Amino acid sequence: MSLSITAQFAHQILNSRPDETALSAARRGVKDYFACALPIARGALSDAGLAAIGKVFPPNGSENRALRYGYVSHSLDFDDYHPALRGHPSTVVLSALLALHGDSDNVTDLLAAYVIGVEAAGRLGLAAGTQHYALGFHSTATLGAVAACAAVARYLQLGQRQTQIALGLAATQAAGLRSQFGSAAKPLHAGLAARSAVNAALLAQAGFIGQPEGVLDNLLSSHGDGLQQPQCLTAGWGAPWRILQPGLEFKRYPTCGGTHSAAEAAFALRARLLEQGDALAEIARVEVSFPPGADTAPYIRRPITGVEARFSLEYVIADALYNGEVPLTHYGEQPVDAAIAALAAKVERHADPTAPPDALDPELRFHRLTLTLQDGRQLSDVVTRKQTAARPTDLDAKLRAILQLLPGLDGESVIRDCALTSPGALPRLIALLN
Repeated sequence: MSLSITAQFAHQILNSRPDETALSAARRGVKDYFACALPIARGALSDAGLAAIGKVFPPNGSENRALRYGYVSHSLDFDDYHPALRGHPSTVVLSALLALHGDSDNVTDLLAAYVIGVEAAGRLGLAAGTQHYALGFHSTATLGAVAACAAVARYLQLGQRQTQIALGLAATQAAGLRSQFGSAAKPLHAGLAARSAVNAALLAQAGFIGQPEGVLDNLLSSHGDGLQQPQCLTAGWGAPWRILQPGLEFKRYPTCGGTHSAAEAAFALRARLLEQGDALAEIARVEVSFPPGADTAPYIRRPITGVEARFSLEYVIADALYNGEVPLTHYGEQPVDAAIAALAAKVERHADPTAPPDALDPELRFHRLTLTLQDGRQLSDVVTRKQTAARPTDLDAKLRAILQLLPGLDGESVIRDCALTSPGALPRLIALLN
């Protein structure tokens, strides 16, 4: 008798063995995770949502720690992205694992579970199909809860049936809507997903009885709008590992990933404009075009705060044009900058009807920017998502820049600990999140 899709999925989670190349990639993911989490966890940047979370969910117990870690690591929207998931795997997977890790120095088992979690996340994204995100679901919250549970089941070495029950318990808690983007509820999604992953695995470990079959199928069918492909959960598992191919994408800018190629096109146009001796004040209009539906995530046109501005295609383009950079300090809880907002008001977005819809293949996404100057001259540039993703992110530089916001920490010690090569490194890093 052939195994059900849930049983096959659980078997792969428990029995596959990540290789050293995959574990090395996982170490890079850990470094980026702490770079993104520390500014909020250590209070270097204000975040009103964290105080409220602390009142409702005191940081005692692994479930509440997972929630806190998920929130702080996703609060800046600076954390890694996986194209197959169409979401952020590490904020959920690592948060759940770190909440259970405690003072253990067993880094290898945690990294292996992390690789398994990223594999599960990518496969869940493929299995859910292209409509899951388009229907309004936040994949980090929904599919991320199940992926993180897979990682925790592996880390705790649950049995086959326990793992199937745990996956079903995580799936039945999977929730999160994109309409919350631009608010503190978005990182809360990551925290709640990590919390769900932990409690699902611990309940199964304690003997809680849930359905071991059919729940993942139900999640995919109810959220897939007929385009789900459950066979993608297991076919070709780990060949190659999804932490390697297509791999984690580490952000260079603290804004929605759907704005990044637009920002890079704006950088190029700014350089050309200044080389020609023209001033930014001479810009009369900015047009940005993209495949239909490619602006689903950066949907806010006139942001009020920096948090909303992370999801504003217009504001990010204007910031890149005005400043030649997209700095972290521009995207906090404070009101948006008036000068940048004035330039953003000149940006017009248009879907390109000649391009295939974004939902068919987000990898074909592009942003074409055209500046029209006061005298009628035009400058244009186009940057594709593939070009942006292919450019490597300097994680060491990212971590060092973040640590400049945290003068109270011994930055060199944190950098050494993020290499995960010295005894006690991981417990010391985890302590910084509390």
